[in-house]
Amino acid sequence: MSHPLFNALIRTHHITSRKKVAKLRAAASNCNIHALLRSGGCPGIMYCQGSESGVRDWVAIVQRLRYKDFQLVKKPAEKEHESEKGGQDLAYGKLEEVGDVKDFGARMEGLGIWTWWRKGMGYVGED
Repeated sequence: MSHPLFNALIRTHHITSRKKVAKLRAAASNCNIHALLRSGGCPGIMYCQGSESGVRDWVAIVQRLRYKDFQLVKKPAEKEHESEKGGQDLAYGKLEEVGDVKDFGARMEGLGIWTWWRKGMGYVGED
């Protein structure tokens, strides 16, 4: 991808509906973005990255699914790289799921956006 990567972060009360997850998986494919979900319990966390239009379209689809306590905690914006890690080898058009927040955090660290994610989640204050 030669154009800049965009990303967004969403928090919800929980992600348990397999029907909704199937819709999110299809949307990730249609929008050609990489999505990561923390499903199964509270809180529900969704991360996506890809082209600007792909990220914005995917976020709009998530909003239409009417998740309880939907919060777009990091609006679609150009991805800020905090480290040399960047996850450039991600598969686009795919959605992956992890079962707990610790695994989600490890994936964010691997993508080079640990601090960005922690701020979005409210674990650390904004500067």
